[in-house]
Amino acid sequence: MQKVLKRLAPIVVTLLVVLALLGGSFYNVSEQQNAVVTMFGEIVRTDTAGLYFKIPLLQQVHKVDITTHGTGIGYSVSPYGQNITNTFDGIMITKDFNLINIDFYLEYKVSDPVAYLYNSKEPEEILRNVALASIRSTVINYTVDEAMTTGKSAIQAEVKEKMVQELSEQNIGLQVVNITVQDAEPPTDEIIRAFKEVETAKQAAETNINQAHKYANQQIPAAEAEADRIIQSAQAQKATRVAEAEGQVARFNAIFEQYVLNPLITKQRMFYEALEELLPDMKVIITDGTTQTLLPLDDFMQ
Repeated sequence: MQKVLKRLAPIVVTLLVVLALLGGSFYNVSEQQNAVVTMFGEIVRTDTAGLYFKIPLLQQVHKVDITTHGTGIGYSVSPYGQNITNTFDGIMITKDFNLINIDFYLEYKVSDPVAYLYNSKEPEEILRNVALASIRSTVINYTVDEAMTTGKSAIQAEVKEKMVQELSEQNIGLQVVNITVQDAEPPTDEIIRAFKEVETAKQAAETNINQAHKYANQQIPAAEAEADRIIQSAQAQKATRVAEAEGQVARFNAIFEQYVLNPLITKQRMFYEALEELLPDMKVIITDGTTQTLLPLDDFMQ
């Protein structure tokens, strides 16, 4: 009996392993799911609802929920079912430079399981960023009154259109089912006050910039004119000095030519000319060289 059991034990174990492998080789995909089958990292196929077989140990199955999901933009829902405002996402600037606290409810679902699993690391986060960018770029085109009353339908349609186009380019496997405005109201007094302070600071900065430009426009022409005047004065002085130098050179050359022809006469003439220039400004005193009495000639001349 023991011998029989020892012989049957490996067979039983083998059968149990085969049954376990066969049992794990079948999988069911529900109506709310799609399944992506991979082998060695390569995608083999995508399965919809039904019962399927996979190769044991070689193929893996990744199930994806394809039902419609919803999330709030500008608010979140607490575990107790209460809406918690997210002012960072909900506060928008309108066309007339007012602030509005506007909340949206976004419905989406997986449209491409393969792209959802492998084209991005966090597709839901990308979807949220796309929604915020589309909302902000849309609300800025409406006044605060339109965003709170008559413009809600137009805003919803425009936001959805932008998101559909952007998600098509991103190709993250998600699609927008619907997006609706949940609530739109003026923000709190604290946020309005902070916004006004920011706008006041911007206006002060623009005023200072304009004043700086005005001062620069006044000073630059004056500085350029002064620079031109200095340059022209320097050029005039240069021309005058060059002309004087050239005249002196010409005069020296003329005197030198006469000196070469008649050295003695030229020396005498230059001596007399020097006396003519010096004597009128000199005090002439006559003395016999022995007496101590000096007779200034200018006293007699007067």
